Amino acid sequence: MTQCEPGFFDYLAKLSCSTVKVYAAKEGSAVFPRVPLLTIEGPLLVVQLLETTVLTLVNYASLIATNAARHRLVAGKDKKLLEFGLRRAQGPDGGISAARYSYLGGFDGTSNVAAAKLFDIPCTGTHAHSYVSSYLGFEDITNPIMKPGPSASPNVKEQNFIELVKEKSALLKEDREFSAQNHTNSSELAAFTAYAIAFPNAFLALVDTYNVQHSGIPNFVAVAMALRDMGYHPRGIRLDSGDLGYLSIWCRNFFKKVDNKYPSEACPLEKMNIVVSNDIHEEVLFSLNEQGHSIDSYGIGTHLVTCYKQPALGCVYKLVSIKGHPRIKLSEDVEKVTIPGRKRCFRLFGKDGHALVDLMIGDDEEPPQVLGLC
Repeated sequence: MTQCEPGFFDYLAKLSCSTVKVYAAKEGSAVFPRVPLLTIEGPLLVVQLLETTVLTLVNYASLIATNAARHRLVAGKDKKLLEFGLRRAQGPDGGISAARYSYLGGFDGTSNVAAAKLFDIPCTGTHAHSYVSSYLGFEDITNPIMKPGPSASPNVKEQNFIELVKEKSALLKEDREFSAQNHTNSSELAAFTAYAIAFPNAFLALVDTYNVQHSGIPNFVAVAMALRDMGYHPRGIRLDSGDLGYLSIWCRNFFKKVDNKYPSEACPLEKMNIVVSNDIHEEVLFSLNEQGHSIDSYGIGTHLVTCYKQPALGCVYKLVSIKGHPRIKLSEDVEKVTIPGRKRCFRLFGKDGHALVDLMIGDDEEPPQVLGLC
């Protein structure tokens, strides 16, 4: 039984947002506390009904973008940040939003294929541990033939890639300089080989399924050397466990040793991209920077999309003016007191292009003017 008059439902059926006006900061720009993200004008009942929708759209998006920007500031401009959070996000819709707004907040790519397609975000990722452990041996590879790549010399012909990988693996095992790393897992080598056959131009291997130093890296190098011979450029590795800083340095040094013994000017292993993951957050980035590392890219998931540090953003939606009269919301908590009246915001820049200050003025006040200085 409803307490509303029938006429109210007739009104709702004809409700229109055609007279509503929305003023907003540019998506992806920095907005500071007390400065309005959005200003919405329109009939009181209509704009009141929009409150929940607006806050739902703004709060999570701003939270993710801010969290991404914080990670970017710690990681530095020269490191790649990759959003890996779909499996930890609050449902697929949350995963899509997290990918989009982390990109706006300064990340370089996402492993979320749907988000990459919808928003033209660079898509990147590697295979899973389950992919590696699913291989029992080279007999699982049904088509081992590989054609020459774009950088292949004229004398390179298509050949059995398994045999080439086995040749490179044996070379490393017989070499005294690398013989300490001769306890490699043959099924892992088969998995890497299959992945390289499928993606010869994008070979980036997850090397910690069994043992990074004694299996993952020697197996990766064997496949990478085989790809180089075929005219392809392997991309790098991903570390997902262990002491990431130490292992990244160890891997880089191992690549340098291989380059010194088996050089390739076209594709030196020393330049391989080292990606790390495994519950990375701001404190981990700080720690890695202090310890020293040789990491190029970070895959960040759980702490990015669920925002462990601040799981909700307290964005509010308040009435500040009606019929031209300023309105205020008072509270004993100072942070909850609103600034009355309709406002406009201006970001003032110096001659060198750097932002100096954000100026918030009343809607009826004169905007700031650009002055010529001697």
